[in-house]
Amino acid sequence: MISRKCVTLALLLAALPTAAFAQEVDLKFGGQVRPRFEYRNPLVLPDGDAETAVSMRTRLDLRAGLDDNLAAFIQIQDVRLWGSEGNTLGDFSANGLDIHQAYIDLGKAVDGGFMGRFGRQEVNFGGQRLIGSVNWAQQARSFDGIRVGSGGSVGNIDVFAAKLADAQAFDIEQEADLVSGYGTWDITETQDLDLYWIYDHREDDEAVAGDQKTNRHTLGTRWVGNVSRFTYRAEGSYQTGQLLGTDVSAFMFGGRLAYGFGGKASVTLWYDYLSGDGDLGDDTSKVFDTLFATNHKFYGFADLFLNIPVHTGGRGLQDMAIKGSYRFNPEWMLKLDLHSFHMADKGPLTSGHFGEEIDVVASWKYNKYLTMSAGVAYVFQNDGWAEIGRLTKDMGWVYLMLDAKF
Repeated sequence: MISRKCVTLALLLAALPTAAFAQEVDLKFGGQVRPRFEYRNPLVLPDGDAETAVSMRTRLDLRAGLDDNLAAFIQIQDVRLWGSEGNTLGDFSANGLDIHQAYIDLGKAVDGGFMGRFGRQEVNFGGQRLIGSVNWAQQARSFDGIRVGSGGSVGNIDVFAAKLADAQAFDIEQEADLVSGYGTWDITETQDLDLYWIYDHREDDEAVAGDQKTNRHTLGTRWVGNVSRFTYRAEGSYQTGQLLGTDVSAFMFGGRLAYGFGGKASVTLWYDYLSGDGDLGDDTSKVFDTLFATNHKFYGFADLFLNIPVHTGGRGLQDMAIKGSYRFNPEWMLKLDLHSFHMADKGPLTSGHFGEEIDVVASWKYNKYLTMSAGVAYVFQNDGWAEIGRLTKDMGWVYLMLDAKF
């Protein structure tokens, strides 16, 4: 029998190379465990039954600082529903496990310097209106690409290119790419101006779409600032080019004005307009596409508009909202959002009114590692949702989530 001392000695000897390596390299470990219970009624739209489920995100990451201008980052992620494996003894595939991020950082984007990030990575530009990581989704979004940035005393600029699909890969029959440039300038100490350009390209399989291609450009600006207790944001985007061979001419604009009450409470007025198309059969697409946005942040927590324009039936969207928050103390926060959703162009439909939504979210920070949150949403369905086959009755949603990060 092998003694406990022998086992301990073997473990120490095995750890020596790692310890020596750790002295040369700045290693930082991290991770996350985030289970979330959800009740949704109906679960399957437009008029399914109520269902409950528990999903969970598990992450483990490592950042290695190799010198002052070189680092590598790896993040492993598992996302699953509780009960999706009826018998874990029969799981030989680990099919829920993936590399969420894995990249190399080279350089530093400060004082006019450049930094390059090469590999799979999360990308959040601006308020994530058009490109975001969708952190609310347990799986979240990451891109395979290259990001190069430069920062200075008056702002920064980022250029990003990603490969979205490659026909050389197994079971992929498309070529798709994303290229963007995003710049932020400090106009004053309290005002920032963003200018951006996004180009998305797709060549679908010839058997499906012939020689039709997508070559679409999105150009826009975003202005944010604050005066005294007021904060504000105004932004607009225009899309042009071609979508599967069809000309595109679409736009979006929005704004918000918030007032803060001494750091404990705030009230925000909110309006967004995303253009729609009253005649979906003509030779020009007037429907604004939110591309790779984090739409959960903007259009209601019930997530009825995650995929725009699909979830608006191509009719566009107007979102009029009032949002409030109150912080009882550094640990407790309560939020209340009220939305009224309408089409931008209902065309031949009889109603352009989707409906209303009420969202209530409470969060409690147990300590610096653990946050607990709970939320309730209720959607008052109107005829517009029914006419596009999206929702035919009122909808309810409840969640409870634990989020441990280390």
